[in-house]
Amino acid sequence: MTIDKQLPSTRTTELDSICLKAEVIPVLAIQRVEDAVPLATALVEGGITVLEITLRTDCALEAIRRIKAALPHVSIGVGTVLTPSQYRQAEQVGADFVVTPGTTEALYRYGVESPVPMLPGVATVSELMVGWQFGYRRFKFFPAEASGGVKALKAFAGPIAEARFCPTGGINPDNAEDYLALPNVMCVGGTWLTPKSLVEAGDWSAIRRLAREVADRFHH
Repeated sequence: MTIDKQLPSTRTTELDSICLKAEVIPVLAIQRVEDAVPLATALVEGGITVLEITLRTDCALEAIRRIKAALPHVSIGVGTVLTPSQYRQAEQVGADFVVTPGTTEALYRYGVESPVPMLPGVATVSELMVGWQFGYRRFKFFPAEASGGVKALKAFAGPIAEARFCPTGGINPDNAEDYLALPNVMCVGGTWLTPKSLVEAGDWSAIRRLAREVADRFHH
């Protein structure tokens, strides 16, 4: 693997400025496009200003377009990006950053050239070292709990102390604080702010309350 170009350090700075606004990033899989704006609005009214919307559903790109139009000040990450073509789609709908569950060489190379910063998914030190070679310094740690959780992140800090992470996968109100207490964790991602039952019922006030609890409890 030859590495011709490195990620500009400005991409790391941009990710830091986004993650500084969020201790907890809700991860949303939007099933019905008409839920997109009311759901995002409820989270924002609760005090959350950074959202990750995954490409796991058919209407995800349209949902992102609508949220960007309705709530232009919100930072939107496009999640579950698996290929450079999906990365390109994320750029086209106005993503502020992209998030991958794991990372390929093709994604690292595309991200080096892209104006939109990427939070690449890693689960091991070896994967972290590959990203490091390309100039990446900020990563998603996924699946966090299944990959060793807080203990693993403490261990990562030994060899690569400057790397910082957004752990996602198995994070909930009971363990989020343990992650956020680590010096190499910038924020955590979680699906618990948008329980399926509340979204399906359109209970936006309950989601607003959940967001408010998170914002009050975990905010810097």
